[in-house]
Amino acid sequence: MRILSIETSCDETAVSVLDCDGPLEKASFTVLGNALFSQADLHAPYGGVYPALAKREHQGNLVPLTRKALSDASLLSQEARLVDSAVLAGMREEAFRTETKNFLESYATPKIDLVAVTKGPGLEPALWTGINFAEALGKTWNTPVFGIDHMEGHIVSGLLEEIIQEKKFSISNFRFPLLALLISGGHTELVLMKEWFVYENIGRTKDDAVGEAFDKVARLLELPYPGGPKIEEAAARSRERVADAGGELDIRFPRPLLNDGSYDFSFSGLKTAVLYKLRAMDEISERDKEEIAHAFEDAARDVLVEKTSRAVQDLKPGAVVVGGGVSANREIRQALENMLRTASSETKLLLPPTVLTGDNAIMIGAAAYLRFLAGKKGDANLSALGNVRLEESNA
Repeated sequence: MRILSIETSCDETAVSVLDCDGPLEKASFTVLGNALFSQADLHAPYGGVYPALAKREHQGNLVPLTRKALSDASLLSQEARLVDSAVLAGMREEAFRTETKNFLESYATPKIDLVAVTKGPGLEPALWTGINFAEALGKTWNTPVFGIDHMEGHIVSGLLEEIIQEKKFSISNFRFPLLALLISGGHTELVLMKEWFVYENIGRTKDDAVGEAFDKVARLLELPYPGGPKIEEAAARSRERVADAGGELDIRFPRPLLNDGSYDFSFSGLKTAVLYKLRAMDEISERDKEEIAHAFEDAARDVLVEKTSRAVQDLKPGAVVVGGGVSANREIRQALENMLRTASSETKLLLPPTVLTGDNAIMIGAAAYLRFLAGKKGDANLSALGNVRLEESNA
């Protein structure tokens, strides 16, 4: 099955073409074409994602990225035809509508079996851009269009093993139940999947997501956006100094809800503790910033690992899969590996390949294929669902 997938939930525009094969437990995904544009530099002056700018950039990027992905997949051939304007009814912006129409009227229908697109959660203006474009492709090509949950995509990304030489990904060997730790700019939650695509949310943040906390602390430290990687870099320099000195870090921040017995998270108080620490300092050197980043990362790491460890001990999952942008953090990855090595010899840790830790279209296409095989097809009645919860995505 060939799937063209589209991701526009936040500030990455991504389009992929996958050749999908095999049964659920042994599914494989060959990347025929993959195109992605990150808007991070454009949003950096705002210290976060500016929704109107994100929407505009998606509108300008979708056609060229789709053209590139299809061209790389050798699925693009020129053929003039007329496209009914009703196909583009969802596109209100004239420039986007015109560019999409010109694209569809210039090329033959490619050999695509399914179009998959992120339906949520995310920024609704950005989501609608991807959905409207996907529907225009589907109607013109007479191809079904499925809406896929963005967080489900992140779970699937953690199930994939990369075969670099073949530009291919395959499903890891694991057993249910599966415990997913989802950590990103908008989400921090623990989700139990007892069978394919049947979810139970067992814990979530009561306020800030961990990625949001990373970005907010980075702004307090006057580090550039996106804040997560900058916090990690600064913390690593402090860790190296502390290790070389053979001592301990003098700063320690609170670990919210660490011992409350639940699987829930809270990061707002941790962010506030950093703010109060900075306010109490007369001068703040680069070394101070690095040590504060170090202490903050330690606290966030400890909370994530302790909550996951508690769930592993209580629920005894066959695997823990980690997904979302914060899964790229090396300190958190290492701590989870160490925890599982100590806590459970039977629970496997599944981490996404580095290329799939951020938002991407490969994970959306892979999730669509696995849903198709499991008989739990994506939502065909498409609507942008900015705040949809994963347990509601059991269509």
